[in-house]
Amino acid sequence: MAQVFNLQPQTVCRNCVLPSTMPSARIDDSGLCAYCREFKGKAEIDERRRAYKSRFDALLGECRNRSDSSYDVLVAYSGGKDSTFTLDLLKNDYGLRVLALTFDHGFISPYAMENIRRVVETLGVDHINFKPDFQLMTGVFRLSLEDEFHPPKALERASSICNSCMGLVKFVTLRIAVEGEIPFIAYGWSPGQAPLQSAILKNHASFLRKAQDLFLLPLERGLGHRVRAYFLEDRHLRTKVMPYNVNPLAFLRYREEEIYGRIRELGWLPPQDTDPNSTNCLLNSFANQAHVNRHGYHPYAMELAELVREGVLPRDEAMRRLNQEPNEEVVALVAERLHIDKS
Repeated sequence: MAQVFNLQPQTVCRNCVLPSTMPSARIDDSGLCAYCREFKGKAEIDERRRAYKSRFDALLGECRNRSDSSYDVLVAYSGGKDSTFTLDLLKNDYGLRVLALTFDHGFISPYAMENIRRVVETLGVDHINFKPDFQLMTGVFRLSLEDEFHPPKALERASSICNSCMGLVKFVTLRIAVEGEIPFIAYGWSPGQAPLQSAILKNHASFLRKAQDLFLLPLERGLGHRVRAYFLEDRHLRTKVMPYNVNPLAFLRYREEEIYGRIRELGWLPPQDTDPNSTNCLLNSFANQAHVNRHGYHPYAMELAELVREGVLPRDEAMRRLNQEPNEEVVALVAERLHIDKS
């Protein structure tokens, strides 16, 4: 299949799909990337996952006994397949009191918006649709393209636009969880999107303050003080009990066919206007194209490589997703709404 992106000359790891243009790939003479050389095998990962699941079960017991909140968990719900499955998992398998929150940045697929409506009604969960100022959001995304202020390692896992979006989602959900004294925040990230060691993380004020400054200050310089409304204030950082961040799909069984099978029962239907690496966001194709043209590798390569390495996704399917031609109409629509020259 012909490459549709403006890729630099590259070698692709013979085992996964990481390209030599990704700085940390470091493909050796045998054709293996650094991650495949260091991979210790699925058995060890499965053992570590069982340990994380046991820890999560124990934390649930502790927090249920001491929490006075109306909810056990705040789920960042994008309407995509993984966050839909996570929402169902926590509501029905774990029996938790769930509050779902959708961060509507103005580029959620109309199909995804319908999926969100159907799923929350079918599951019977409370739902907040948080829609920030669209003009401010387009400013955030334009600034993310003009001034890539995210750390290089973060840009190996997601485009600059996606990093900005995920950062805003994290701090908005943190604000709401802290104010509502909700003990857990759950994300529907696949095993390839977040390292296993980040499957369960306790938030600490000192770390959050530093992480927030790294993200907030560049936004504030470029867009003004209005962006502070989406971040933590001193009163949030002074709270006695901080919520845990949890990524259940990082330590539970992850099989795409099972996920699709279950969420279809909830009324979820595959969107017809997104690229193969997203099931909810119109921004994705545009952000991917901008990232590849600037860095020479696809921002989903790291996630798909991990799924291939663990046997979750066939290598040829991962290559297909990385090389599939973007929907030019959607890319043009996003560029127009962002007031950016697509060229």
